Amino acid sequence: MNKKQKAIIYIIASAFCFALMNCFVRLSGDLPTVQKSFFRNFIAMLTAAGILIKSKTGFGYKKADIPLLLIRSVMGTIGILGNFYAVDRLNISDASMLNKLSPFFAIIFSMLFLREKPKLVQAIGVITAFAGSLFIIKPTLDFVEVLPALMGTLGGIGAGAAYTAVRALGQRGVKGPLIVFFFSAFSCIAVLPFVLTGYEPMSLVQLCFLLMAGLAAAGGQFTITAAYSNAPAKEISIFDYTQIIFAAALGFFLFGQIPDVYSVIGYVIICSASLFLFVYNNRESSN
Repeated sequence: MNKKQKAIIYIIASAFCFALMNCFVRLSGDLPTVQKSFFRNFIAMLTAAGILIKSKTGFGYKKADIPLLLIRSVMGTIGILGNFYAVDRLNISDASMLNKLSPFFAIIFSMLFLREKPKLVQAIGVITAFAGSLFIIKPTLDFVEVLPALMGTLGGIGAGAAYTAVRALGQRGVKGPLIVFFFSAFSCIAVLPFVLTGYEPMSLVQLCFLLMAGLAAAGGQFTITAAYSNAPAKEISIFDYTQIIFAAALGFFLFGQIPDVYSVIGYVIICSASLFLFVYNNRESSN
């Protein structure tokens, strides 16, 4: 098995893990979003800490990397909170699809912060993806009704900015486990005051679901890191959209959720835009 084939398996595994994470978050019931976020990141923090302790590099980092680590952590926290809020109130597949807008937002943030000028084809892809998102968001004048979808979109924005920072950190040679640990620890500390002041008692079943969400998230983070370590994003990123298939299947079997026709149209438009950019990027690299 060559590196690209391994990368494809890793990224599909990560897609399944993240879809499973969203399901466990939903199954944990009516708990505050910040409380769910805390337990999800606490498990990821412990996992990353264990890997760093066993490694030779440990927790060492450069002061020059702190600004990017903070950007990754702040935007990643916003991304998780937005995604979890949407997961609790939308179909699992809808929430997952809105979160998958992150690659398109990453193009925008790469332009703003990494000074990378997007090509016309990339700009068209971004606009097309936004148009597709409107079919899922279904804008109305009722702000309360549209809020979950807007929060899901905010989750995609946060994830896009966070991935841009991760890419910049990777270019500087910062190791994946350190990025995961810094982000997870920051996120736990950031939401802890809200968790303590608004803590909702949990049953053993709810706690188990949150712990499983944390384990699934850790699995997703490390497998996606392994995927991009074995092959460049332009060669494998399209396979990350298998999360929508997993999310739709799990949502149907666990919650009886069936996306409406407008959401399906949105899925097709966004996935088509992603496929188009995927093919274009690979053709450009082969020329």
